[in-house]
Amino acid sequence: MNPGTPHSGEPMDCCHSEAESAASQKTSGGVSYACPMHPEVIREKPGMCPECGMALLPQKHETRSTRPETGRSADDRHEGHKTSSFLKKFWVVSVLTVPIVAYSDLPELFFGWTAPAFPGSEYLQLVLGSFVFFYGGLVFLRGAVSELRARLPGMITLIGLAISAAYIWSAYAVFAGEEPLFWELATLIGVMLLGHWVEMRAVRSAKGALRELAKLLPDSVEVVRDGTTRTVSLAELLEGDVALVRPGGKIPADGVVGGGESDVDESLVTGESRPVAKRAGSEVIGGSVNGDGALRIRIAKVGERTFLAGVVRLVAEAEASKSRLQLLSDRAAFYLTVLAVGAGAITFVAWLGVGESVGFSVERLVAVLIIACPHALGLAIPLVASISTTMASQHGFFVKRRLALEAARNVTTVLFDKTGTLTEGRFGVVEVLGGNETLALAAAADANSEHPIGRAIVAHAKEKGVAIRPVSSFRNLRGMGVRVTLDAAEVYAGSSTLLEERGASVPRELEEAVRMHEREGKTVVHVIRRGEWVGAVALADIIRNGSREAVGALKAMGLKVAMLTGDAEDVAAWVSKELGVEEYFARVRPEKKAETVKKLRRRGERVAMVGDGVNDAPALAEADLGIAVGAGTNVAIESAGIILVRNDPRDIPKVVKLSRLTYTKMLQNLFWATGYNVAALPLAAGALFAYGIVLQPAVAAVFMSASTVIVAANAALLRHRTL
Repeated sequence: MNPGTPHSGEPMDCCHSEAESAASQKTSGGVSYACPMHPEVIREKPGMCPECGMALLPQKHETRSTRPETGRSADDRHEGHKTSSFLKKFWVVSVLTVPIVAYSDLPELFFGWTAPAFPGSEYLQLVLGSFVFFYGGLVFLRGAVSELRARLPGMITLIGLAISAAYIWSAYAVFAGEEPLFWELATLIGVMLLGHWVEMRAVRSAKGALRELAKLLPDSVEVVRDGTTRTVSLAELLEGDVALVRPGGKIPADGVVGGGESDVDESLVTGESRPVAKRAGSEVIGGSVNGDGALRIRIAKVGERTFLAGVVRLVAEAEASKSRLQLLSDRAAFYLTVLAVGAGAITFVAWLGVGESVGFSVERLVAVLIIACPHALGLAIPLVASISTTMASQHGFFVKRRLALEAARNVTTVLFDKTGTLTEGRFGVVEVLGGNETLALAAAADANSEHPIGRAIVAHAKEKGVAIRPVSSFRNLRGMGVRVTLDAAEVYAGSSTLLEERGASVPRELEEAVRMHEREGKTVVHVIRRGEWVGAVALADIIRNGSREAVGALKAMGLKVAMLTGDAEDVAAWVSKELGVEEYFARVRPEKKAETVKKLRRRGERVAMVGDGVNDAPALAEADLGIAVGAGTNVAIESAGIILVRNDPRDIPKVVKLSRLTYTKMLQNLFWATGYNVAALPLAAGALFAYGIVLQPAVAAVFMSASTVIVAANAALLRHRTL
């Protein structure tokens, strides 16, 4: 995508071009990555084919630039065509398989019927079989060549070897008077085409969530230019445009509300379940859905600079990275390919050695090569990882590196930076001693104050519906508080120092309550009128909604919860007590936060550090897992492996749960993939031939495809788990 400027005059590409369209990428000499089965699928980084799930192979290429006609819709039609082409080939091969079978020895063997002969009928199988081989099997042959050129032999190499061996032997057999394997070849290619079509649909279904994320933007936008309203395509939208979004419409790009009020559904973009109120000056995110009101939005970011494009890019980068399990499965798939070729060769030689025919031996060779295809093993991990990465984005957090999500399941301690994560980082009233009269006097005294404590008292009074009366003679008493005149009486609001200076005292029955607040590190504002103590307002850093729930959920998962803060010991102790945090570190300077992480790691803890991604960057980098919270639309934080859009600590347990679910699902898929190969390989080699049990190549192809579909379906089940 090409980011533009407000008045560049160049149209902007929508974010889904980068997310889903290989054809829309521009590449210039060097190495790109392509699918061996779908060479039109090209990426700049290694990863998984969105069509069939196969690993993309490095390809050297010349400078080229191709684009879809209109972004998403053209791309979808093209992808549908690629998928349907396998089904079309399957039907053609199926039709041709009928006469091939009719002129084989099967009808006579089972029904005592022989197909009518005609001049040249002995070559009919060769002609039809050759067409099936080159028409239906060409896609596999080309894929095999791509894998071999990349020196990464895999599933398609084995299929190519299998059908080539069957065809070469059969062509020779026609002229040598031997029994050909054309009906087996035709059936095998037909099953492989159908199986690949089913696999592609399963893979596309499993990866469909990210595809839907990339489709959140509208195809067209109403904009106001030169005083007139016109409809333009999303690609023509410019920064600085004023877009009109009607009730129920999709917001086309990131921007700021210039007029109108509405509630906007951002759930599909940020994971926020409740509609968010928007009015003039509010920021909006492209891809979110407008509610009942109409909005005029000044576009601030388009193309790859938008939040949604960043999300799709993050997901794509995460998919290009690999977890330890995936690296292991990749190595296993390579060795399985080598093993399959070796086992096939040994099987062929062994059956020849015991006196079986060349045709039977070739049949066993083909069955072994097909049954040992590591496609299911190659999909086992990437599919689960892709789905989990997309699930994370749907719940408002983003996985920058796969290893980060994998590390979450092994975490033993979650270390929170207090301010801005467990607390809101602003003062709030926790108790008023003396009732509404105290609150009214304190709010009146602080109405003209710019101090955070004063603003917090005024905000609390407004929230409680307490009237704020006008005052005169406002005076700021540096370090102590304020003095005002209210109803001809002097009113003071300030610290205990001010209380002592004015000679006032707290009633004995309330002394303990005041001392308790002070011991807990809260700020106590005393209110004095006409020299008498009227009451006090206790304030503290507000504990964020969901903090208690998050700490409880993490402890229920068997994790330790710790907190660090630059605040004094008493403040840290109070917050820890309120939240049930087991351990805290007080008076920690920003540059010492990473040392605290090291201290926990030296104790043998695997630490997840939760911070804001800026001030806590060294600590996030030092931890086993860095989680940046409250990123908003800034998803490019480098120091964290996982980024949370919202400032909601309840998302932290979701990260851990998703990591555990992902790992479990990966293990399940590895079992299905490897267990299948281990169990079926001896059958394919003919180990039970003495008992009349032989696995035909076509049946082996069915089993191989079934294994892949099972792996894809099992991976897709992850989407139905709640976090």
